Amino acid sequence: MEKLIALCLLLPACLSAAPKLSETPTVAVFEAKKNIPHASVRIPALLMTTKGTLIAVAEGRDKATDQAGNDLLVATSKDHGKAWSKPAIAYEQGNDSCNNPCLVQDAKSGRVFLFFQTFPAGGKEFSGLPAGPKDPKGNRLLYVTSDDDGATWSKPVDVSEALKPDNAVTCASGPGIGIQIHRGKFAGRLVIPFNSQDAKHNFVNWVAFSDDAGKTWKRGAEVPQEGMQLNEVQVAETADGSLYLNSRRWRAGAPLRKVSWSLDGGATWAKATEDAALPEPVCQGSLLAATVAGKPTIFFLNPAGKGRANGTFRRSEDGGKTWAESSLLFPGPFAYSSMAQVGADVGVLYEPAGNNVVLYRAITETHLEGK
Repeated sequence: MEKLIALCLLLPACLSAAPKLSETPTVAVFEAKKNIPHASVRIPALLMTTKGTLIAVAEGRDKATDQAGNDLLVATSKDHGKAWSKPAIAYEQGNDSCNNPCLVQDAKSGRVFLFFQTFPAGGKEFSGLPAGPKDPKGNRLLYVTSDDDGATWSKPVDVSEALKPDNAVTCASGPGIGIQIHRGKFAGRLVIPFNSQDAKHNFVNWVAFSDDAGKTWKRGAEVPQEGMQLNEVQVAETADGSLYLNSRRWRAGAPLRKVSWSLDGGATWAKATEDAALPEPVCQGSLLAATVAGKPTIFFLNPAGKGRANGTFRRSEDGGKTWAESSLLFPGPFAYSSMAQVGADVGVLYEPAGNNVVLYRAITETHLEGK
């Protein structure tokens, strides 16, 4: 035992315990027909602001389908997720559907961006909508902003002309979070990950980025792919300011997560590969970059069972190349999730099962620094 203690003193990255769920009770942030009037709720997004407010967003759906007149719901917490405000509507568009919430904050101004996509009433992801950014009856790319930590939201800004590819029938941000790069040549850049599909239902990944605090946005190049297709996606910053991309599979390739790296802030990407250490049951997964014991670290969370089950929390100390630690923290049904740094812990907004509740729970013993 004395030798083990001495070794831990010599190694700053030596952790005292494996990650575990907090003893604080799980909170139902959004619950269909209870604290929201909607029949269904799905697709969580979670952000900790620079002022210490947790912002949670999800899709409130009129019925249990992906495009069902969805509204974007928001709730906030001022006490690290112990208590939450009554859900309110961040944005709705009548009978049109709002999908794929993705949150990011510009640290200097404090402005929070909520990206999403709209579908016309009756329009579906695979229903033959028009391609490209011109047709107002197509799938549109929008965002709203908040300058008061999620209490109120701006009118929508349509960025379809700037971002939607000409061949894209639909585009989807995240869902989950975007990031702001903190290191290297592209420090300050805001990045939102996207997928888009063409008329033949082929999917690709790319990111949108802004170098002027969100005033204007540009689209980067597609992630090169061969023998696979990339779908719902998240990105994280590595130790040198490079970007790591982790994507859900679509239609082709092994049942593994698809990954890529960018050295130029998301403008271009290396050819996508499959990570043999990350099983993929065809579901969204979440990423979070943080600092642990002085080391830049990436956390990844997804269902690692044969279906959407067994939420498994992993830690990488080399920018997503390998995974130093893996912990099954959410046994049983587990689907979409979003993570945020909450003090020394990782906060998780997630779907435990079905489509009628989105929960919040913290993961402790993560030894995070800097917030």
